[in-house]
Amino acid sequence: MTKDREGQEAELPLRERKKRATRQRISDVATGLFLTGGFDEVTVAEVARAADVSAMTVFNYFPRKEDLFLDRIPQAIELFTQAVRERGPGQSPLAALRGLALGLLDQRHPLSAVDDDFPAFWRIVLASPALRARAREGVEDLEHALARTFAGTGSGFADPELAAALTVAAYRSVYATTARRLLAGEPAAALADDHGARVGAAFDALERALG
Repeated sequence: MTKDREGQEAELPLRERKKRATRQRISDVATGLFLTGGFDEVTVAEVARAADVSAMTVFNYFPRKEDLFLDRIPQAIELFTQAVRERGPGQSPLAALRGLALGLLDQRHPLSAVDDDFPAFWRIVLASPALRARAREGVEDLEHALARTFAGTGSGFADPELAAALTVAAYRSVYATTARRLLAGEPAAALADDHGARVGAAFDALERALG
């Protein structure tokens, strides 16, 4: 968690902080169980018992079992749309998103793809048709949310939906390439600079295409 995000969390009401902590604890417990036991084999009831909550509580925080493992989809949507909404005066949406992408890389955030611990996570996703389908839905959710944000914040894009589709596709391509190379055994430290360069090239291409 970044210092800025820690500050934002600290400003939340106590009730909201407790809810977020409970959500994170359930997700962490579920992830550990899925990594050791397999996503399809571990049940929601087993997650609930291990997290010391009821199955109903689990579903209150995570409508679907897949969301227990792919719990960063809401965070991705929040980060990308927030970067556009809260960009600096005179800063373009693409410049704000470029800054976000490079910041995620610097943090070795899960949404950057660059960390030696991530391949174990992706192997679970690749092994489960349900998780792969939810991941695709998550990408679509991000694209739709970004299009709405472009349209509602004076982005200057003539076609906000096209701009969002191209932006998400460009970032997804960079992410997927790094993920494949990590899965093939390359160390994260050797990929970080190249990942950053590909992020820059992707946004350079978006700037040329979308102005």
